Amino acid sequence: MGKATNSMYRIAWALAGICLFILLWIAASYHLHSAVLLPEPSAVLKGFVDLVRDGSLISDVGASLKRVIGGFLIATVIAVPLALLMAYVRPLDLLLSPLVSFLRPIPPIAWIPIAILWFGIGDPPSYFITSLAAFFPIFINSYAGGKAVLPQHLHAARSLGARPQALFFRIYLPSAMPMIATGLRIGLGQSWMAVVTAELIAAHSGLGYMIQANRLALETSLVLVGMCVIGLLGAVMSFGLLVIERHLLVPWNQQR
Repeated sequence: MGKATNSMYRIAWALAGICLFILLWIAASYHLHSAVLLPEPSAVLKGFVDLVRDGSLISDVGASLKRVIGGFLIATVIAVPLALLMAYVRPLDLLLSPLVSFLRPIPPIAWIPIAILWFGIGDPPSYFITSLAAFFPIFINSYAGGKAVLPQHLHAARSLGARPQALFFRIYLPSAMPMIATGLRIGLGQSWMAVVTAELIAAHSGLGYMIQANRLALETSLVLVGMCVIGLLGAVMSFGLLVIERHLLVPWNQQR
């Protein structure tokens, strides 16, 4: 099966899945017969158009995107170098591993009261929560990638006279990159989940805030608009990261 045929095959199945989901949604909304419990897809589409026309949806999407991307970049810049250093330098690993093991099980939502006390309401606590949510998936995968580097590759490079800097950038980092890329995609998804939670409580804008405001007003169709937009944005950004992974980060690993 050629690449073009395989792509069409996957697209056809994806469209079939979407159509099946919409049919089940229509059937469920007809059975419940309540716009508050579950509005029809047409009502959600109308709500989407109305929010786009008045500009509020664009504003909320921009606010959430800014927080997700900002928190994700902060987490990436800290987590990847720290994880690789810990995997590469044993004393640092022994020093920091207990702290990581202690902090990792604490869910990001538990940090929201502390974030509000430290940063107040608005963007700063959202950046803090989203970066915290993305940090551990990126860190754990990067650390695992660093530990998975084959010792014989390092020994072979050393025997050929490779210096520590070349050893790190030519052997260590490329070997760990597939796991790092996987961690980035997982971390991005965690950032979206965290930003909605943070905006429900500690923000006056964004998709999470929009969902909360419309929930209180019993505008379920607009709540579903926010949920659908989050899902769409998350899927598009995850696909974008996958493309970057395949063509820039891990171009030699095309079997996936």
